[in-house]
Amino acid sequence: MFLAGFVVAGLNYRFGWHKLPDAVVIVSAVTFVIAYILYAEVMRENTYLSRTIEVQENQKVIDTGLYGIVRHPMYSATLLLFLSMPLVLGSVYSFLIFLVYPFIIAKRIKHEEEFLENELAGYAEYKKKVKYRLIPFVW
Repeated sequence: MFLAGFVVAGLNYRFGWHKLPDAVVIVSAVTFVIAYILYAEVMRENTYLSRTIEVQENQKVIDTGLYGIVRHPMYSATLLLFLSMPLVLGSVYSFLIFLVYPFIIAKRIKHEEEFLENELAGYAEYKKKVKYRLIPFVW
């Protein structure tokens, strides 16, 4: 997805297939910066973050800050990052490729939540407290 998305964005620029309005690019750039700040905040709040789904020794449920709004704020931030990137690059075609990402992340969240509910003490209660997985008031 990433490789294809960036190659298509480059080709779009090189051959001038479609130019997005400057306002779309600017709003997307602002969104990208906000998402990056949110990502940094998630990393600050949760020292247990890992690329693999695992429970570390003495790990506890984080339920404050962004984790008090959605259960997976890192994925929320990456969703904003990855959907704004192709628009910052000015490519609607690349954006269409990156639309695969929400489906990938939804599948990962499903598996991650099953694992955490079984392996991390207090996660079932956390799910009851924080209703939304990725997008507040939506999902």
